[in-house]
Amino acid sequence: MWRGEISFGLVMIPIRLYAATEHRDVSFRQVHREDGGRIRFRRVCSIDGDEVPYSDVAKGYELPNGEMVVLTDEDLAELPLPTAHSIEVLHFSPVDQVDPIMWERSYYTEPEPQGIRAYALLRDALERSGMVAVAKVALRNRETLAALRTRDGVLVLVTLMWPDEVRVPDFEFLEEDVEVRSQELKMAASLIDSMTVDFDPSQYTDQYREAVEELVEAKIEGHEVTAPPPPPEKPVTSLADALQASLAAVGEKPGRRDIGAGRKPRRTA
Repeated sequence: MWRGEISFGLVMIPIRLYAATEHRDVSFRQVHREDGGRIRFRRVCSIDGDEVPYSDVAKGYELPNGEMVVLTDEDLAELPLPTAHSIEVLHFSPVDQVDPIMWERSYYTEPEPQGIRAYALLRDALERSGMVAVAKVALRNRETLAALRTRDGVLVLVTLMWPDEVRVPDFEFLEEDVEVRSQELKMAASLIDSMTVDFDPSQYTDQYREAVEELVEAKIEGHEVTAPPPPPEKPVTSLADALQASLAAVGEKPGRRDIGAGRKPRRTA
């Protein structure tokens, strides 16, 4: 989807960029309920009511007073964009200093044949350092902050949100002095400990998407579709009762991993 180079000091590494992820949501069309006909939308000018061909559509920046500044593709093409074909490494930072809330989208990088050796050098050095390379890059005519990290022998470019794009969690409850009882905290810690397992993403599936696909198949085959009854609600009287019930439920599950297995006994004073 993009060709350019990683600018690493005076080293230039020619690469290609590929989307590393894809959404697999079930897509729907807006249709007429009566006959299933596709609903089509027209581009209509709000001033004269005429339909506007795509070639006459421009970008508009609306001013606070409602007036519009019209920007054409030619206007935007003349703007300076030094990172248009380059992933410019600015500096290196520890991985844990890049807050995951800033992560936006991931891309695989593949070196061009003449850049494989330099690519491997940067990849191996980055992996050994435990750092990420903080960079700037322009994708789809928009400059963005990014981070280069290693994964399965590949340099992965992760686009980042700009700092002013991350909202501040300004919630009223943060000003309250909330009391957490020590016994409840111990039970919560025990619950976390009993539910701790190694993360394996292959164990999880999109159950909603699977249900939609089954529904579509049933519609195709003409089967009757019925919805399962909702699970009965369990009344919870207090936070401590809820934690106790959760611990009991986890303990009853078959095949639960013995968290204490293989651990060395803690020393006591």
